Amino acid sequence: MGNCQAIDAATLVIQHPSGKTEKFYSSLSASQVMKMNPGHCVALLISTTVYPNKDIQNCSKNNNGDTNNNQVRLTRIKLLKPNDALLLGHVYRLITTQGSSKLQTK
Repeated sequence: MGNCQAIDAATLVIQHPSGKTEKFYSSLSASQVMKMNPGHCVALLISTTVYPNKDIQNCSKNNNGDTNNNQVRLTRIKLLKPNDALLLGHVYRLITTQGSSKLQTK
């Protein structure tokens, strides 16, 4: 039997804004990925945390009558420089250059 976790650790995952994901089995530079995806920057996905949204829970019930499914997802990312290396075992996200300029001004 194989070890599925070992296979996952040996991949580099890139998430596209469209929801598509790509897997690579060797390291790449951010500039290589940006050349393959013009108009996009590369960001390292640091963490995703889901918090209950207390304000929404206090509002009237949603269409199916359930108020417990209202959550806020907080995702932390780090924009990479073109000469940064993308490493195996990490997840990266493509961000449009318009979206990245909004992130940098905050």
